[in-house]
Amino acid sequence: QVQLLESGGGLVQAGGSLRLSCEASGGTFNPYYAGWWRQNVGKEKEFVSVVRWDPWKGGATYYGDSVRGRFTISRDNAKNMVYLQMNSLEPEDTAVYYCAASYYPDYAQAPLYDFWGQGTQVTVSP
Repeated sequence: QVQLLESGGGLVQAGGSLRLSCEASGGTFNPYYAGWWRQNVGKEKEFVSVVRWDPWKGGATYYGDSVRGRFTISRDNAKNMVYLQMNSLEPEDTAVYYCAASYYPDYAQAPLYDFWGQGTQVTVSP
């Protein structure tokens, strides 16, 4: 059974940067997409970014409107790692960030994701 483990969250001032990491373990990891969602208390999960996992398919990346241009997703297939570089952070980016993997070719629907990490808290102070 695949397990996803996030790291790298923390407290940062507005305008600062953080880098999140996600390691997949426990089995063969070859999803269609791997990436990040976020959630605040009382709100639905919000799509952040995903990357096409298969390197032979071009490694396409997708971003949510609120993070496009500030966040960058990357992956290391050999290490089963997914990263999220977050720059120019804003207080509105405060949330629990979840690593997720989907074996379905539709990245925009959270219920279609097969595996989720436990989440890592990102807090951006004004």
